[in-house]
Amino acid sequence: MPWPPIAATSSSFEFLLIYSIITDSLGHLIPLVEFAKQLVHRHSFSATFIIPTTAPPSSAQTAALESLPKSINYLFLPPITFHDHFEGPEAVTQIALTVIRSLPSFSEVLESLIATTKLVALVVDYLSTEAIHVAKQFCISSYLFSPSPAMALSWCFFFPKLHDQLVSDNYRDLPELVQIPGCVPVHGRDLVVDLVRDRDTVAYKWILHHCRQFSLADGIILNSFMDLEPGPIKALQGDEPGIPQVYPIGPIVRAGSSNPLERSECLQWLDIQPRGSVLFVSFGSGGTLSNDQLNELALGLEVSGHRFLWVVKSPNDSANATYFSVQSQDDPFGFLPNGFMERTKERALLVSSWAPQVEVLSHGSTGGFMTHCGWNSVLESVVNGIPLIAWPLFAEQKMNAVMLSEGLKVALRPNMNQNGILGRDEIAEAVKALMEGDEGKMLRNHMLELKEAALKVLSNDGSSTKLLSELAHKWKSVGSI
Repeated sequence: MPWPPIAATSSSFEFLLIYSIITDSLGHLIPLVEFAKQLVHRHSFSATFIIPTTAPPSSAQTAALESLPKSINYLFLPPITFHDHFEGPEAVTQIALTVIRSLPSFSEVLESLIATTKLVALVVDYLSTEAIHVAKQFCISSYLFSPSPAMALSWCFFFPKLHDQLVSDNYRDLPELVQIPGCVPVHGRDLVVDLVRDRDTVAYKWILHHCRQFSLADGIILNSFMDLEPGPIKALQGDEPGIPQVYPIGPIVRAGSSNPLERSECLQWLDIQPRGSVLFVSFGSGGTLSNDQLNELALGLEVSGHRFLWVVKSPNDSANATYFSVQSQDDPFGFLPNGFMERTKERALLVSSWAPQVEVLSHGSTGGFMTHCGWNSVLESVVNGIPLIAWPLFAEQKMNAVMLSEGLKVALRPNMNQNGILGRDEIAEAVKALMEGDEGKMLRNHMLELKEAALKVLSNDGSSTKLLSELAHKWKSVGSI
């Protein structure tokens, strides 16, 4: 099929291609975009996002892509369908099949790009490893971009070995802690994705397949840094066979708006709150809670007596309900306990579905963050020195919570009951401990130390800046041949 021409770059530019699978969540797109911006602004690259799809992009995706600088292009591949899956595949299978069924179109685009540009590298995310095979056919270097922590990456290389060692056990039932190389030991129930704990699921098999293909990459770009994750990064950079060279160039985070005219309602509300007094409550672009859990959260925040800014989403029994779909906003707060909003109106602000998180976390009135432990949110907290209440929901978030609470000691992780519900009393206790207790002060001090370390690695002489330059120079040397 014919493809629209992509403007050729001048002889002084090398071309970077990023192949990205996008769901309605922006969790993977945002760090890839920010990474591309770094190469464009610091090292004069151009970039194109090649995006496999199943449907037209959401408004959030479109807004993110349309805001890209002129040196970053994007192209959606033709949508693929799942007519052979009567009820539709679950999330991981949907992503895997989307990539695989888009490979013929991707190959045609690659061929077109090679004819018009200096194409020096392909960068793919975790679940797009099939594209590496296509790149190899065209003799293009391939790099994996890890939007997750080094702990999750270390787990991905360890996972196939654990699979081979354990023949019948489900990981949730393992009697001993799992020792991922370089990491804090974790219970089987906290391993990377819920579906990975049961080897009979289709999702398990797909994730195992992708993990086994990580070694095909020529390098791995990691959104983390040594002071944050020294153990797993050292393990990944060791002599273990099958692990490509790892480039820890993080923290890669979004920049907040500096325009005073773009201040939203929640930022204006924060402007009049005492310094460090507000708990920010948000579970990311994809996270949702059940109706019972939302009720307990509301009452726990109320009982705590502290100020809070809460990004509220409609209840859903699936923890990642908004990851692939947009929720209805007909009545954004009607499911909350009777009288809750009236009783808390003097010390709380509720916003529906979205808030400018970067600006909120950098605001002087924000003193804590109740989070799902998505890696973007964690890094945004680190660069702003905000301690956490860890409330993981899905993906690698439970592993992140273990690292943050038991390893780095920058987060509290309250315990859920046997029904998987975090009660109002436990919530109120955690909020009080973070916002006013001695333990909260200790966590805050640890987080401020990480903030200073993050600033250092991102400085002109910092390790992340140097590694990004090393990678850029390597790609430019390929383009000059």
